[in-house]
Amino acid sequence: MLRTPRQRKNLCRSCPIARAADLVGDSVSLLIVRDLLMRPQRFTDLELALQGVSSRTICNKLKRLEKSGIVSRAPNSAQYPRVDYRLTKKGRALGPVVRSMGAYGKKYL
Repeated sequence: MLRTPRQRKNLCRSCPIARAADLVGDSVSLLIVRDLLMRPQRFTDLELALQGVSSRTICNKLKRLEKSGIVSRAPNSAQYPRVDYRLTKKGRALGPVVRSMGAYGKKYL
């Protein structure tokens, strides 16, 4: 994730890799996408899966992913007023990227 507006302006202007990395280039965002690829999750499910990551960080990452159109919030009709987080079509398109990263990690790390 790029830190400053200047970095975003200079690096993301013409490079699609820089734009994608800025959106989901941090480990927490990628792990959220990984978990949501399996199935919709509640916030507490994500907290359990990401033990050691603060609730505030998870919340901030979910908000950023939602704002970017990667994640959506849907009311859970079975357990109102709870919500489920799920990937949008744009978010599901990250599936091959996340799976490739997993394969790379298994093979080389």
